Amino acid sequence: MTKHRLKRVRRATRSAGGVLAVAAVALGTSLLPSTAAIAATITVPGFGDLVIPDIPRLPLQPLPLQPLPPGPPPQPPALPTPPTTPNPPPNPPPAPAPAPAPAPAPEMVSPPATDGQRALTAAESKLGAPYVWGATGPNAFDCSGLVQWSYKEAGVVLPRTTYEQAKGGAPVYKPDLQPGDIVLFYGAEHVGLYAGNGTVIHAPTEGQPVKRSPLDSMPFYAARRY
Repeated sequence: MTKHRLKRVRRATRSAGGVLAVAAVALGTSLLPSTAAIAATITVPGFGDLVIPDIPRLPLQPLPLQPLPPGPPPQPPALPTPPTTPNPPPNPPPAPAPAPAPAPAPEMVSPPATDGQRALTAAESKLGAPYVWGATGPNAFDCSGLVQWSYKEAGVVLPRTTYEQAKGGAPVYKPDLQPGDIVLFYGAEHVGLYAGNGTVIHAPTEGQPVKRSPLDSMPFYAARRY
């Protein structure tokens, strides 16, 4: 009995499954639009063969085309770039103006020569002239004659003898001697002109010409400045 009941249940299940399959196929077929289709045959176990029409292919609807945004206007063809010429080198900066020439140094103007300096110059011009007692130049001299002639050349008149010359002018101490000062020796018996650097120009004595001698080679007595 149990076997017969199981067979009935299986048959009822198969029958129900077949009915459901046929109903599903029929429902799908009724929902499709009526278009020409090609039928297909399938076999359902426990039910038999079923003819199922082919599912029609729906026509494709074209999508609406969206207009493209307008593009940029066409550009004219680019003109060829003319060849560039190299820039000329910059002009060199102008040479600096030469510095002005320095002002010439002022000439050293010697102070005006004193009467004594001019007298000394005259005496120096007679170095080597002979000594002659009582001569006052211009070619021969004694000591006071040489001093008188030299100062006469400088424009100054002096007394003739040594003693008179020792009394005139201004007295000068030995350390303060300047060129042209008259210098007396041997107690004012002999006279000459101070020549600087510790020397005198004088007409010494008979047989000796006018010459330059050291100041200290004779005993100093006095000095005068005219």
